[in-house]
Amino acid sequence: MDDRLKKQLEFSLEIDKEKNVFRQTSLSGHGRKENDAEHAWHMAIMAYLLKEYSNEPIDIAKTMLMCLIHDVVEIDAGDTYAYDEEGLKTQKEREDKAKERIFSILPEDQKRELISLFDEFETYETPESRFAHAMDNLQPLLLNESNDGGDWREHKATADKVYGRQKKTKLGSEKLYEEVTDKILKKNIKNGNII
Repeated sequence: MDDRLKKQLEFSLEIDKEKNVFRQTSLSGHGRKENDAEHAWHMAIMAYLLKEYSNEPIDIAKTMLMCLIHDVVEIDAGDTYAYDEEGLKTQKEREDKAKERIFSILPEDQKRELISLFDEFETYETPESRFAHAMDNLQPLLLNESNDGGDWREHKATADKVYGRQKKTKLGSEKLYEEVTDKILKKNIKNGNII
């Protein structure tokens, strides 16, 4: 087997470990906690389905790939819960180290391409990264809504923290923020699921 193919297959097997990284969000209908791979798959499909609501024209293939790889680093870095203030302090450092190790498994050109895509996602500077982030916010919001706000109650989420995170959805899609996010959050604050 040639070296390039060997590296590509090794990376393909390495990212299978993403299925073992469990998040704080429960599956719809009061299911178990979802894993990172399920989250990424769900985001990518949502990006395709909801692309018409992006504030700006996007390259949907690029956006979907961004969704699929954005949490690969959590194989090493672990999942950092959105409202975990202590974990958020070291998240970038942990993820940068993981990014280098994991993507270095690939041939150099693919390593550079995926690191560039990962870094682009983190910046919020392109239409694709802004819309991918909107999906990263909307996907767990929909799951939480399907569970009657259970994850918010479990973590004693406060309105200021939830709105602080969700306001970035507007950068990718004003319409999804206004028509979905804001309505769901107001309902869950009213119902006492969000403090």
